Amino acid sequence: MTPLLIKLLIPLTFLISFIIVFFAVPTILRVAQTKNLFDEPNKRSIHKTRVPTLGGLAIFIGFTFTYSFFIDVIEYSHIPYLLPALLIIFAIGIKDDILVTAPMIKLMGQLIAAFIIVGLGDIRITDFQGFFGIQPSYLGSVIFSIVFVVFIINGYNLIDGVDGLAAITGIITIIAFSFWFQINNSLHMPIMCATLTGGLMAFMYYNVFSKRQKIFMGDTGSLIIGFLLAVTAIRFIEFNKPENQANLIFTMNSAPAVAAGIMVIPIMDTLRVFFLRLSRGLSPFTADKNHIHHRLLTLGLSHLQISLVIGAVNIAFIILAYALRNMGTLKLFLLLAIMGIIVSYIPSHLIERKKRKMRAAARL
Repeated sequence: MTPLLIKLLIPLTFLISFIIVFFAVPTILRVAQTKNLFDEPNKRSIHKTRVPTLGGLAIFIGFTFTYSFFIDVIEYSHIPYLLPALLIIFAIGIKDDILVTAPMIKLMGQLIAAFIIVGLGDIRITDFQGFFGIQPSYLGSVIFSIVFVVFIINGYNLIDGVDGLAAITGIITIIAFSFWFQINNSLHMPIMCATLTGGLMAFMYYNVFSKRQKIFMGDTGSLIIGFLLAVTAIRFIEFNKPENQANLIFTMNSAPAVAAGIMVIPIMDTLRVFFLRLSRGLSPFTADKNHIHHRLLTLGLSHLQISLVIGAVNIAFIILAYALRNMGTLKLFLLLAIMGIIVSYIPSHLIERKKRKMRAAARL
């Protein structure tokens, strides 16, 4: 197949995945209504009505069918064991959406999937590219990469709290990674990313805009997004290793930091709530309403406004990370971390300011 035809697969896989998800969701909704598979509102819920949570099933079907259909063309050997690992992620997600899964079982499933893709598939971070001069051993690389995959999976799972947020940040992140591969004429990852993007775009119609056919992606969807983006991030970091840069049209010297900037939302929010819980003497896995989207809800923003604001912040960090891609891994990490802390504090500052104004008005 010629390079031009391979490039045409990018919009084609996007379209096929979009169509599959778009027409799969209504069927899934009918099944959910027949079998009474709804997310029941509780004291932690933001929504007040019963909504099916099987949107991730449609995303999984759209991605796996389209990706599998073009495996021979896009050379599956580039990411071996992707589909078996993804199947495990899907299994623990769909079980949790239907029956509820114990946290330790979910974690074990994520670790197994991560080990399959890292340990067996050899998709791992082998070069920290100047971060404190550290170079991981083989075992260190495997352990770090498994922890990284599990962290990103849970990061995207945790930000799935308002309509459209996980899908919008997922799409922005996917496009940011895909862009770099494409301008360097590496087309396997853009095709894979287009497949996921098409499914997420179709899902967003029902999740954000539809009134009568509303659906959530559930853990199935958010875990799938996190897993595929973790794999993409590792490929991105390895793609830009110093020894590979002679083969690239455009290069960067700070790929791990750039990847962190691209995925800044789940990384920043997860670390923030974990440290906040630990500072209060709680388990970092304790559920609460301290995520960034909860803070913005308190400020009175709608679900779509929250998703767009956080998406805009994500885009700003991506532009900054790409602009400073040759700054050096450590320096760029520190800059992004400082900016991330400042940005994550802004909603809390605005809430305190709002409370002070309300107390002042009450005294008058």
